[in-house]
Amino acid sequence: MSEGVAVAAPRRRGLFAALLAAAVLFMMVCGLALYAFMLNVDLGEAKRRLSKEIETRQQTERYLTETRNQLLARQREVEQLRQQLSYRESDYQSAVAAKPALPVVVSFRSSLLGKGLVAVIQNTGDRYLTVALSVRNPTLATSKRFTLELEPRSSADFGHLEGWQFASGDEFALYSDEFAALRLNVP
Repeated sequence: MSEGVAVAAPRRRGLFAALLAAAVLFMMVCGLALYAFMLNVDLGEAKRRLSKEIETRQQTERYLTETRNQLLARQREVEQLRQQLSYRESDYQSAVAAKPALPVVVSFRSSLLGKGLVAVIQNTGDRYLTVALSVRNPTLATSKRFTLELEPRSSADFGHLEGWQFASGDEFALYSDEFAALRLNVP
């Protein structure tokens, strides 16, 4: 009987060692399978990101191509308009020089309410004038246009109550179709 027990003990140890080795191998196979699964998930995510980036790049390239084509079309339009509007500078100067001077005198005074300056626009002519007043503040980069009706041999005040608070350095211009433009800077 001791021989049977002695033979059974090494068999049990061998069986135990084989089961242990099989369990370790099974765990390693499971770990490798899990690692392979995680790599596959990461690879799939990388493929999705790459395809999204490729799609974004293709959209950007299409947009750039469309924008370039639009730019070329606009450049052609500008060139055509330049050709249509081509004129000689001397023709323009002679047309401007042919217009008589605007019969208006402009002076500036302090505002009675204390807000900036007021333009005093005096019509020295014998007829009603409709003029466009253009003012611009170069410091603040603001500008406005107004239409004024001037009675013959009268003056009109124009200041912050009428829509513009004049300051020293403002650019002031009066335009009329029949007369040359009057431009000055506010003192």
